Amino acid sequence: MIRLHHVPQSRSMRVLWLLEELGLPYELVTERFDKSLRREAYLTRSPAGRVPALEIGGETMFESGAILEYLCELYPGSGLGRLRGDAERRDYLVWLHFAETMSHHGAALTQQHLMLREDAMRSPIIMQLEAARLGKCFEAIEARLAQSGDYLLQGFSAADIAVGQAVYIGRHFRSTEGLAHLQAWYGRITAREAFQRSLPDEGARLYRRDFYPAWDLPEV
Repeated sequence: MIRLHHVPQSRSMRVLWLLEELGLPYELVTERFDKSLRREAYLTRSPAGRVPALEIGGETMFESGAILEYLCELYPGSGLGRLRGDAERRDYLVWLHFAETMSHHGAALTQQHLMLREDAMRSPIIMQLEAARLGKCFEAIEARLAQSGDYLLQGFSAADIAVGQAVYIGRHFRSTEGLAHLQAWYGRITAREAFQRSLPDEGARLYRRDFYPAWDLPEV
């Protein structure tokens, strides 16, 4: 049995999405986005106290990018990975792990907007810088899609899942307005049934608003 430890609208969402794409049976353990992730029992699964943690084959994995790679190699017939020797292997790895660059910026903004309760605790400079960095990531995706077409590679893959989930989070903090290729791609991948099944119920959402604007400051 596969067991996924998951916080809605976090990095573990990309693993949940992939499990749904693969059509695998799994048990979902919904964790809370709080200090309970630092409990001793959970730290044996994820030493940094973060999600995801995936129990599979009697072992436990952490780090979402590694989990996506492993699952795609474990189920090569899905066509969602690009195995060694595939002409797209290099680009697949680049875009699969580019999602973590984006997630870093999204996590910083989540911390600023959601976890710091008082305005005096927040940094307008950090908020604006991280939103701008997300914008640069969006522009990189736009440029890639202008060349590659409907997806980041030739056909839907785990790279679209990883980057798509990062964009899903990033859009809470940075608009994709004017990025036609990205918007069309995002609409295409989020219309997939597996993505829709990875979404949380309204009451379980981490983000209570659709958009959190950066504070009004001069451009940096």
